[in-house]
Amino acid sequence: MENISLILKNGKIATLDPKSPEVQAVAIADGKIFRTGSTDEIMRLADSATKIVDLNGRRVIPGLNDSHLHIIRGGLNYNMELRWEGVPSLADALKLLKEQADNTPAPQWVRVVGGWSEFQFVEKRLPTLDELNKAAPDTPVFVLHLYARALLNRAALNVLGFNKDTPDPPGGTIQRDEKGEPTGLLLATPAATILYSTLGKTPKLELSDQVNSTRHFMRELNRLGITSAIDAGGGGQNYPDDYEVINELHGKDQMTVRIAYNLFAQKAGEELQDYEKWTEMTFPGDGDALLKMNGAGENLTWSAGDFENFAEPRPDLPEKMEAELEKIVELLAEKK
Repeated sequence: MENISLILKNGKIATLDPKSPEVQAVAIADGKIFRTGSTDEIMRLADSATKIVDLNGRRVIPGLNDSHLHIIRGGLNYNMELRWEGVPSLADALKLLKEQADNTPAPQWVRVVGGWSEFQFVEKRLPTLDELNKAAPDTPVFVLHLYARALLNRAALNVLGFNKDTPDPPGGTIQRDEKGEPTGLLLATPAATILYSTLGKTPKLELSDQVNSTRHFMRELNRLGITSAIDAGGGGQNYPDDYEVINELHGKDQMTVRIAYNLFAQKAGEELQDYEKWTEMTFPGDGDALLKMNGAGENLTWSAGDFENFAEPRPDLPEKMEAELEKIVELLAEKK
């Protein structure tokens, strides 16, 4: 008989089995569902070592999978973020920003990087740059609004060295005042590269803090019901150097989200060289049930990347895109 490590009883457990869509209890052995049924049936499988959880009528659902998430990259920074989800007013959000700035040691920044919208606030508007500067006069602040814009306070502009001589990057705009000086507003016109590259210049956590941050991020995802995800790669992650934290957690059996990860070439114009190197180092399916190499993506080549600010006109695709894609797809097909 299997050693049943865990039993959930007296619940409303969704099975997704049309023949038996809901059961009272489930038995778990070796990390997998062993049997489902009534509480009386499942409790007969228990022994002295089995942990019993009485659900008291609560609902249990299968873990959710997020099919496009940047969990590996996001985990490295999660502890540095101020979250505005569910904050009812802009006044409350700015109060939280001030509190965070007052408690943030130099040289770290206050970072608000998504999950919120101006429409959740009773004021129905974005913060102004003056409001950011008043809330955080000395601590650098980066506030990301969708993939359309970022707001930086004066302290952030000073640290970055942005001035009237700083050029606009391709696909991005640095808003300027009548004297040509940056105001603090960065616009994706239409590419969000200006937003990512600016955020990438902010300080990073030490390795031990990145490990702690990633664990917190996974626990937050667990709280929302997510138990597995496909990591879409994305900018700022190079294999294998930037996978040290996730490999450490995996080696210590501290992962609480199963991850299948994609590898995304980093530097425009050198994507093929990255894939040539990586296809000699790893292969889709390498790993185990908790951490597995999934394939290539999010974009196979930078020229095939989409644009993020849909309020801007759709740009023309680069002429070189198809030729670049063809070489990379041929390589990946040969290595399949």
